[in-house]
Order: sequence, then C-alpha cells, then structure tokens
Amino acid sequence: MNAPPDTVAEPIRVLVVEDEPLVAENLRADLDDAGFAVVGVAGRLERALRLIEEVAFDVAILDANLAGTSAAPAAAALSARQLPFVVLSGYAREQLQRQFSEGVYLQKPYRVAELVDHLRSLLRGRRDQTPAAPL
Repeated sequence: MNAPPDTVAEPIRVLVVEDEPLVAENLRADLDDAGFAVVGVAGRLERALRLIEEVAFDVAILDANLAGTSAAPAAAALSARQLPFVVLSGYAREQLQRQFSEGVYLQKPYRVAELVDHLRSLLRGRRDQTPAAPL
C-alpha cells in the first residue's frame, strides 16, 4: 500500500515595495521567518509598477512614499488587478491619497505579528469571496 503524497501548502507570495533598504531587508527576514515567500522587492515606483505587471504574487506590502515619490500609482495598479495590499507608512492614514484606500493601513514602526495577521486576513477574505467552481 502506498502512502499518500505529502501535501505541503505553497507559501504565500509577497511583493515588497519599500525604498529604505534596511526596512526592506527587515521585512524580507520577518516574512521569511513567518513562512511567507518574498518574490520581489522594489524601492522605486518604476520598478514597483514593472513587478506588479510581471511577477506572480498573492499580496503586496506598499510604502506610501518611495524616495519622495508617491506610490499612489502602484496602489492604483494593485487595486485595478484586485490584488490585496497592506499600506505600511510613516504617514497618518488621513494624509494618504485616495488610491491607498483599498489597502489595509499599518503605521510604521510596525509589529511583525500585526503585519502577518493583516496579510493572512487579506488572503482569508479573498478566499471567502472567491466563488466556488461549478460542479
């Protein structure tokens, strides 16, 4: 009798959009430790937009300000593709442009457990909204 194959869930794929290299590296390490897979890191708007178009991911973490440039176009691109995202910012929520409104807001400095909870909650909510496949 053969044993059933191991079923290992694929890790959740995360795109990180953060211009501060140390913060980006800390995010990568924190996410790796929590079992996520960081599939791309962008520190500038142009790269973020390119990765949103070209890389397969489940959820994004988006800094609102990338080296003095608003990341609102990246937030709009994520929303247009119906991809969930967390806005991780030093700005107060009220200071953010409307393009960020579809993301879950988390202020810097962040707590890892809170960030992980937000990421998992976003994906849980997505699965709950996905219609069942027809029989």
